[in-house]
Amino acid sequence: MSPREPAPGQLSGTVLIHGDQATGAEVAPSISVTSSKSFRRVPGGDPNGLGAMDPDRHVYSRYSQSVSSRVDQVLGKINHGHAITYTSGLAAASSVSLTSDAFTHLAYANSKALAHFKPKRIAISGGYMGCYGAIGVYLRGRFEETPIIDLEDEYQEGDLCWLETPANPTGESRDIQYYANKIHAVGGKLFIDSTFGPPPLQYPFKFGADCILHSGTKYFGGHSDLLCGILIVKTAEEREELWKDRVYMGNVMGSLESWLLLRSLRTLHLRIPRQSASGTEIAQWLHKATLVPQDQEFDGIPGGVVTKVWHSSLQGTDKRGFNPASQMEGGYNATFSILLARVAQAAALPHSLEYFVPATSLGGVESLVEHRIKADPKENPLLVRFSIGVEEVEESRKHDLKDDIRTALKVVSKL
Repeated sequence: MSPREPAPGQLSGTVLIHGDQATGAEVAPSISVTSSKSFRRVPGGDPNGLGAMDPDRHVYSRYSQSVSSRVDQVLGKINHGHAITYTSGLAAASSVSLTSDAFTHLAYANSKALAHFKPKRIAISGGYMGCYGAIGVYLRGRFEETPIIDLEDEYQEGDLCWLETPANPTGESRDIQYYANKIHAVGGKLFIDSTFGPPPLQYPFKFGADCILHSGTKYFGGHSDLLCGILIVKTAEEREELWKDRVYMGNVMGSLESWLLLRSLRTLHLRIPRQSASGTEIAQWLHKATLVPQDQEFDGIPGGVVTKVWHSSLQGTDKRGFNPASQMEGGYNATFSILLARVAQAAALPHSLEYFVPATSLGGVESLVEHRIKADPKENPLLVRFSIGVEEVEESRKHDLKDDIRTALKVVSKL
């Protein structure tokens, strides 16, 4: 008997560790280097077993293999859907854009047979720059014009709403239920990039999402040592369609990356709550520094250096009545951004810290910091993005993240 799936707002360590038991006898899976396996006759089923979870049915690694099948089962259970993995987050995003030239898997849920869904327009605003590139590749292959509209524009029949929440790079939350109601009212579909909000922080299906994207490189991988993309859909039939397209697109995750991801998932319930709590504490602490005049200090931070902090916990209730606390029921995001007073300060801060690695990406056990314009030329040159890891936030010996930030801000305040 497989472990019970956790309720939304919870993340079961039992499911993470034992949720793939049915796929093989190994405690820790082997890293398979074979591309092919001999055909085996399986009573009552497809002897080729294409896309199967059963290890007796694997025949070719581009179709399926043991360790990636184990990963997909665990990911599906903890996300309350049916998961499929790709070589990277953008490979998954491109699959959303390119699959069967029609977003095939975003079919109407009340139909047993997948409907052919071709977006007439795509509503998207802000968020990760790479997704715009993936959409652009899709649009170049289209014979029909597919306009890009703003999330706040009026929707029409056939539109697709592409919503990232919490959004990159600020970490601010958007109201999934509001956009679900808005797009479903015209018969469209809602696609959620939930990379900044992995389980147990938020569960987008609960609020009306039709398909969920995660860059597994980030929190699911959690150790800055693999590339992975994940799509989660509501039905096995939708996943089967995605799998068939992945077979011919060729963007299947390798055995080593699958092994690394499965290893990482076994500590997800330990890492994410700690990172969430630490990120929230640091973001709220830095926000207090923005309220101090330039000639004063807050907890050793010079006033006037940090001018703004973005984080879901700082949003409060908006004019439509949305409060991120109702959506992020398992805790707030561990990645957020701050605005500094001067460009020179923003450029110098990542290199003035000791325990934060000045690097792009996020979600790893080590804390990262980035002058975001270095990765995204369209970003505000005053903005610095933090990804909080699992280090100590504050301890008496001062080998902690707060003291590191405090010291660095004193240094850059003189620039």
